[in-house]
Amino acid sequence: MKHPEALYLFLLLSSFFACCSSSSSSSIVFTTLGRSRYGFDIFTLPISISDASSSPLSFSKPKPSNEVKITDGKSVNYNGFFPQNPSSLLSLLSLSPPPPPPPDPQPQQALVYVSERNASFNIYLDLYYHPPSPTQPENRRRSILQTPKIQIALLRPEENKHSLSMKDKPLISGEHVIYVSTHEKSELPRKSWTAVYSTYLRTGETRRLTPRGVADYSPAVSPSGEWTAVVSDGERGWSGEIEDLKADIYVFRTRDGSERTKVVDHGGWPCWADESTIYFHRQSDDGWWSVYRAILPTPFRVESVVIERVTPPGFHAFTPAAAGNGDGNFIAIATRRPTSEFRHIELLDLTHNLFVEITKPISPNTHHYNPFISPDSTQIGYHRCRGSSSGSPLLLENLRSPLPGTSLFRIDGSFPSFSPKGDRIAFVGFPGLYVINSDGTGKREVFSGTTFSTSWDWKRKGVIYTSHGPTFATERTKVDIISIHLEEAAAAENQSLSSYYYKKLTTNGENNAFPSPSPDGKWVAFRSGRSGYKNLYIMDAVEGEKAGIRRLTEGPWTDTMCSWSPDGDWIAFASDRDDPGSGTFALYLVHPDGSGLKKAVHSGEGGRTNHPGFSPDSKRIVFTSDYAGVSAEPIANPHHYQPYGDIFVANVDGSGIKRLTHNSYEDGTPTWGPMFMNPVDVVEGPPGGSRCEFDDCHWLALGPVGGVSYGVSSVNRTCDLP
Repeated sequence: MKHPEALYLFLLLSSFFACCSSSSSSSIVFTTLGRSRYGFDIFTLPISISDASSSPLSFSKPKPSNEVKITDGKSVNYNGFFPQNPSSLLSLLSLSPPPPPPPDPQPQQALVYVSERNASFNIYLDLYYHPPSPTQPENRRRSILQTPKIQIALLRPEENKHSLSMKDKPLISGEHVIYVSTHEKSELPRKSWTAVYSTYLRTGETRRLTPRGVADYSPAVSPSGEWTAVVSDGERGWSGEIEDLKADIYVFRTRDGSERTKVVDHGGWPCWADESTIYFHRQSDDGWWSVYRAILPTPFRVESVVIERVTPPGFHAFTPAAAGNGDGNFIAIATRRPTSEFRHIELLDLTHNLFVEITKPISPNTHHYNPFISPDSTQIGYHRCRGSSSGSPLLLENLRSPLPGTSLFRIDGSFPSFSPKGDRIAFVGFPGLYVINSDGTGKREVFSGTTFSTSWDWKRKGVIYTSHGPTFATERTKVDIISIHLEEAAAAENQSLSSYYYKKLTTNGENNAFPSPSPDGKWVAFRSGRSGYKNLYIMDAVEGEKAGIRRLTEGPWTDTMCSWSPDGDWIAFASDRDDPGSGTFALYLVHPDGSGLKKAVHSGEGGRTNHPGFSPDSKRIVFTSDYAGVSAEPIANPHHYQPYGDIFVANVDGSGIKRLTHNSYEDGTPTWGPMFMNPVDVVEGPPGGSRCEFDDCHWLALGPVGGVSYGVSSVNRTCDLP
């Protein structure tokens, strides 16, 4: 060959374009219900107790000045644990590079917790030291927790091949960290990936304690370290529960997971008071969530366990915590009482059945989650939103992506969509429709009404389609498709880009929604309830249905959430046609002429797979699904309508399903754009923006008698129902 270097260059460029074009240089953006407003940090309060066996325990009333934020305000930090013997922990770790020298040889306080910083989950250990000159006890404690500390990621990403997975509910037992992880795929759809693992701190060696084919949640280790209690749905698996998981409590050997035994039917969130006493929560037959006590026999046998109800009806009590040091006089619990719209932490004097408010006197209008008690019973920890003092929420939060060449972002909004070039993103804010540049700049509201779902015209620059009207409505509810025109109005009126006008495209307003334009710019696919059922239709993109409309699907079921592929060949949509009205949805494909209907992705009987969107090269689909079940007990988190939603991708034929997000939240409404967005966080607005705008579990605000509501905080509904 005369020019071998030319052939080499040709092959090199061909290889580059084969691997880096289309969806290999792209971005996926999705929403997570409420997550951008959490702002969780871990706080502590001192517990001062006067013990008298014949009279109630005397707890000193907490003051706002007593509360200390002990995590650093980066990302979200939650589900803490106070380890014993903090002075021995640093010596267990082989760190490279070594941490800076501590200010004092012996740390006086340690905290283990989950953090979602650095675009992924990890478990952190913070070690706190005495200040140089001791002061009064209360101020001294405060100084210990606010002086410089050593912070260590216990599962180091460079050594942890599973850093993209969720981590949760960590604790340290001896020389091991015990925790939940979702890094191992379940072999069956709609089966949770959640399992309990043990990592040896000296070497990083990790052992799975949960049997294969089983999911475990919420681990707790006995005071001796010999036994671990977990919540598990066993071989039955998850059945779609979104409030009470109807799971059981199992106990096994902490060292290797052996001698696994069920000890409680129907229970959650176990904690050990001693080697034979476990506190847990369950929803009682009278409808109230309550804390129970299980007295375990030796050997463990479920039929011999003695179970006693600890908290009375009349309010919800859950996520109990005990000191685990043999002090059986009190426990900590979270409560939702009819007198409050907020979740609070209380102490319960077990001997005299007296409740003491801990967090309500300090911050009555804030939710407080998942208490834990120090080994010496002198501190109580919990997490809550840190408030607006730490700055504004993230408009775009970068997450570590498992897809090479594709960045992954969570947006503070719903129903995002990319412009054809990928340089702009539209999304809805309930109310309002907004547009930003793909780098997060230039945010502006372009429509102030209530909308849901967005999509951009492929040919007419600056035209956005959306659904205008109420969400989650019946077939006959008035909802219309409108087109919002950005540049057209600006050019016609010689005004700035923020000017716009809109045009109503549907004339029959019976729940017309989820518009998706054809790539040639001529047509818009959408769903409509005009026949009495929600089916798919296609209409003229410019003038709407008055210029032409035809029916694409027909049947006594729901077809919805349609997406037209960029190459024009397919329209993907979600449908319950396998079992109409059941709530189960699968993804289907159909050609624009109505031929070639086929099922693409289904997560199994009773499953939900929704909101499909195509990759820029039309070869793959991104969607939200319960394919991986739930990843945590829903009651331990803020409200999520569907706490099983994660983001997945698959080939168009349904093969090659890959999980992108791992968490216990509700991820939904993904979109896939043709531009690679720089993987950095983008803050929304100036410091002091709106933090803490999220809801506690709505079902905790319902009394058990007739489902009567006794108080719900502000609602911002963005779930993934059709």
